[in-house]
Amino acid sequence: MKRTFGILIAVALTAGIFANKAQAQTVIPEDVKALLQKNICLACHNPDTRLVGPPYKEVAKKKYTDAQIVELIYEPKPEHWPGYPPMAALKNVPKDEALKIAAWINSLDGGAKKAPAKKAAGKKTT
Repeated sequence: MKRTFGILIAVALTAGIFANKAQAQTVIPEDVKALLQKNICLACHNPDTRLVGPPYKEVAKKKYTDAQIVELIYEPKPEHWPGYPPMAALKNVPKDEALKIAAWINSLDGGAKKAPAKKAAGKKTT
């Protein structure tokens, strides 16, 4: 009985491993991958699966704007991600790089979210 149970568990684990590998993994564009590596993002994040931090696809589902993601890179809000360890602030990431990373993250949920456009200051018309 124990042997049968052990075999069943081994088969289930093996099937689970192959099922996870069979799922399509998100391909990171080379330019974005270089930025993620340079800024040590990949040490804690992955597009599809949880590492230390949430997967990028999960971040995309939160519907943050690109600007909000940049702000969270510079000043993380652990209360937004219960169940994950707090992220270290990465204030050394250049803003243009952070924006490119943010736009890519948002593209994982069907399209980049843009910050609302500000109205141009102008003269009143009468």
